[in-house]
Amino acid sequence: MNDLTFVADVLTRIRSRGGPFDERAYLFVLGAIEHVQSRLPARRHLAGAEVAWACRDLAWEQFGLLAPSVLDHWGITSTDAVGRVVFTLVEAGLLVAQPDDSADEFVGVYDFAEAFRTGYVWKGAASEQLET
Repeated sequence: MNDLTFVADVLTRIRSRGGPFDERAYLFVLGAIEHVQSRLPARRHLAGAEVAWACRDLAWEQFGLLAPSVLDHWGITSTDAVGRVVFTLVEAGLLVAQPDDSADEFVGVYDFAEAFRTGYVWKGAASEQLET
């Protein structure tokens, strides 16, 4: 299956579930999970908090200071929303949940406004310091 066919299949499954989120929100959360998994020594189950933080980190990396605006546009405005996206992906058969997994794991992991107000490191800052 090529990448385009895979994405089309994923979107078909997501659309069948409906929901308040932009389709890109689902693809983003899948990408954030893969982003974390690719950095682990071995693939494993991720806890809700890990997925929530992965979304914050990948948003910073991909969108920089626009990260909160992009996520808001897609309907992701809290870690609770990340959980709703994850469990929609589970219902669509795109992710697998463990028996003790719950959407409650995502509730209040961090405050979106605070998490996106601080912590962004402009990549150009490091190169500017080396030049001076």
